[in-house]
Amino acid sequence: MEYGDGDQQHNGLSQKYDCLLFDVDDTLYPLSSGLAPKVANNIQDYMTEKLGIMENKVQELCLSLYKYYGTTLAGLRAIGYKFDYNDFHSFVHGRLPYDTLKPDPVLRNLLQSLPIRKVVFTNADKAHADKVLNRLGLEDCFEQILCFETLNDSTKGNDAVEDEEAAEVFDINEYSAAPNAGISLPKSPVVCKPFEEAFEEVFKIASINPNRTLFFDDSLRNIQTGKRMGLHTVRVSNDRNVLL
Repeated sequence: MEYGDGDQQHNGLSQKYDCLLFDVDDTLYPLSSGLAPKVANNIQDYMTEKLGIMENKVQELCLSLYKYYGTTLAGLRAIGYKFDYNDFHSFVHGRLPYDTLKPDPVLRNLLQSLPIRKVVFTNADKAHADKVLNRLGLEDCFEQILCFETLNDSTKGNDAVEDEEAAEVFDINEYSAAPNAGISLPKSPVVCKPFEEAFEEVFKIASINPNRTLFFDDSLRNIQTGKRMGLHTVRVSNDRNVLL
């Protein structure tokens, strides 16, 4: 993130907002850290190694799942794959080079100087969010961490398929090729950004008034939903932070 400074700006924030709501990945630390491509590679490896998806199909499938379901995990569950959520998160995040993240004392001092509630809202699991915040030196800067486990029952991903041969996987690429052909897109059991249901749950759990909250995220889709939900928004990018 880029930072402003000055008591006048801090006073303006505290008068206008009751809460600052932050995404984690590529928001609290820069995209240049290199974690994002590592996560993408690990997801693709999980799909081939654990779910048996053909390697030449994985990249296209990831793009489709992200488009329709917000995250690959949510999309995989929607189209019929059964797997342990904790196993997925451990595989995807467990091999990340967290040592590329360095303490950010400037951001820490800025957050601690603001007399406003500060809350994390991430699609990632709690273990990943904790590791990132600890590496950045921000572990005690937030009142709450609202994450995958906050919005989802982590045991639901473990449901056994009674008859593996009878279990069918929805062809998301066929749907993408002909979205108006009368094929119904299956609903995911996973609650996540960028969908309004996730924001509604977060507002309820954390007692957040969206009209008095400033939301920071790198994803344009998340920002657009947040704005529709009444949040004031800042899209965090490599070049600059944009108030939207």
